[in-house]
Amino acid sequence: MPILAFLIVAAFSFYFFYKLKYYRSGKPMERGLYSGKSRMALGVFVFLFGVNQFFLYPSAVSISIGIIFIILGAGSFWAGQKMRRHYRPLADKEHQKMSI
Repeated sequence: MPILAFLIVAAFSFYFFYKLKYYRSGKPMERGLYSGKSRMALGVFVFLFGVNQFFLYPSAVSISIGIIFIILGAGSFWAGQKMRRHYRPLADKEHQKMSI
């Protein structure tokens, strides 16, 4: 499954990208927005890693670990989505205040 491996690497790259933007940002609401986005990317990474476990080693232990990773990844993605929705309008207002 080379496409799955590519998606895993891409998700980790987005996680790393948003974490760097988080640390470089000085605005608190913008930092919350980047934290939510990085949490979403980490959730996709863990989710895809769990799906990958189904194809790598088809055993009962691997499938159970894959299910746990899928649940953790989906939860992390959901929490990041909620965080991003919360901080998006606040970050826009913060950006408008700074540009005036």
